[in-house]
Amino acid sequence: MSELLTGKTIVIMGVANKRSIAWGCAQTALAQGAKLVLTYQNERIKQSLQRFVPDEADLIECDVADDDNIAQTFTTIGERYGKINGLVHAIAFADKETLEHGLVSTSRAGYDLAQEISAYSLIAVAKAAQPLMTDGGSIVTLTYFGSERAVPHYNMMGVAKAALESSMRYLASELGEQGIRVNAISAGAIKTLAVTGIKDHGNLLKISRERTVDGKDVTVTEIGNVAAFLMSDMATGVTGDVMYVDKGVHLI
Repeated sequence: MSELLTGKTIVIMGVANKRSIAWGCAQTALAQGAKLVLTYQNERIKQSLQRFVPDEADLIECDVADDDNIAQTFTTIGERYGKINGLVHAIAFADKETLEHGLVSTSRAGYDLAQEISAYSLIAVAKAAQPLMTDGGSIVTLTYFGSERAVPHYNMMGVAKAALESSMRYLASELGEQGIRVNAISAGAIKTLAVTGIKDHGNLLKISRERTVDGKDVTVTEIGNVAAFLMSDMATGVTGDVMYVDKGVHLI
C-alpha cells in the first residue's frame, strides 16, 4: 500500500511532539503522498514543531478556543491551497484539577472547558473546513474507550469523548450530502503528553498493554495508517463510525 493520498491536501490539528498520535497521522499522510498542513495553538508550540517537522509540511496557527482564529486559519488555508480533502482533529484538554479529581468533584468551569476544547472544537473546525471541501472529503477525530466505559481516573475526559463521538455521528449525517465523511478512531492507550495528564497513567498503560491480543502496545504509526485509510478514496463507504485501533483492548 503506497501513496493513497497523492494529490490530496490534509490538515492535521493537534501535533504536540514526536510522541503525539497526531504526529503518527502526519508521518503516514506524508508517506502516502499528501500535501500536509499542521496547525499549532501558539508560538511556543510552533517553535517546538519546527525542530522536527519537515519543510514540506506547512505550519499555520489555530487556537480552537477562538472562533475568529479558526475562521482566519481556514481562510489562510483556502488562499494557499484552494481546497482541502481531509482533516484530522486530534485535540482534547481538561485542566489539571479536573483531571485529578473524580467526576462528582468537577466544577462547572472545568466541565465547560473540557467540553469546549475536546468536543465543541470538532463542530467548530468542521464548520470552517466545510466550504473548502468542494470535492467532498474526510474528517477524522480521535477518541478513547473511556467514552463508553468508566475507565479509572479518566473522569471528565470520558464524558467529553462521549460528547465528541455523538457530535461526530451528527456531523456525518449532516455533511454526507456534500460528500464529506466524518469518523472517529478510538485509539489504544499510548504514552503521549495527553495520557501523562491522567492520574496513575502508568497503571492505565500497563493494564491496556496486558489486554491487547498480542501483549504489545498499539503504536502511533498503526493509528496513523488507519487515519490515512479513512482519508483516502478507499474509505468512501465509511462514515459515522468509531474504528478501534487498540489491538483488541475494547474486546474485554
